[in-house]
Amino acid sequence: MSPLPRNANTGGFGRPFSFVYVGCYHVHMSTNPHIKAVRHLSRRCPTMKSLIRRVGPCTWQPAVDDPFTLIVRCVISQQISWKAAKSITARLLDAVGSVTPRRLAKLTDEQYQSCGVSGPKRRALRAVCDYVLANRRFLSGIPSTADEVLRERLVSINGIGPWTVDMFMMFGLGRTDVLAVGDYGIRVGVQKLFGLPDLPKPAEMERIAEPWQPYRSVASWYVWRSLEFDKKSAKEG
Repeated sequence: MSPLPRNANTGGFGRPFSFVYVGCYHVHMSTNPHIKAVRHLSRRCPTMKSLIRRVGPCTWQPAVDDPFTLIVRCVISQQISWKAAKSITARLLDAVGSVTPRRLAKLTDEQYQSCGVSGPKRRALRAVCDYVLANRRFLSGIPSTADEVLRERLVSINGIGPWTVDMFMMFGLGRTDVLAVGDYGIRVGVQKLFGLPDLPKPAEMERIAEPWQPYRSVASWYVWRSLEFDKKSAKEG
């Protein structure tokens, strides 16, 4: 995963969240589960077809943590580098042993601060803990909850915005049709790939990505990878 600009609107596990998971789970598999998606994208979008030829097989894999831990990681990683998020997460794990709502809820502000968790993120994590403890079936019901319903529930929690939900659904749950219209990296990638004069706004992103449905997550993975290729080409040049 290539580093994106520090001001990238990211949130998952660090590094302009835009792409932390891809870096952590950039693995090769004997049977690629994304073959159908890649064929669809190649047929429906000439720009994507060209990009797929450059990048090769999609190696995107969702994370393996439990849903609560994934949400916590997403909060910690908002708008910071992957390296910083990894360090903070490690310190938090040392402090609590295992990430559970009750254990996190018991941490003091001083303990959070000693782990490197900022004030806004402490408040967000407390809000997540409160929500999960008050809605006991929420976590267990996530796998069977429809995308839009899950999005509505998550954004009702203070500190959890649309971008964080997108990253959680895409890289945590492996939902295949997520388009993070607010992600800086995606917007930059789409601008470059489609030769746009300015960064695309959400409505334009939706229009461009319409042919990618129902595999917008896979298409997004390729868009992010295009930024890596651009950076590599710039270095070689």
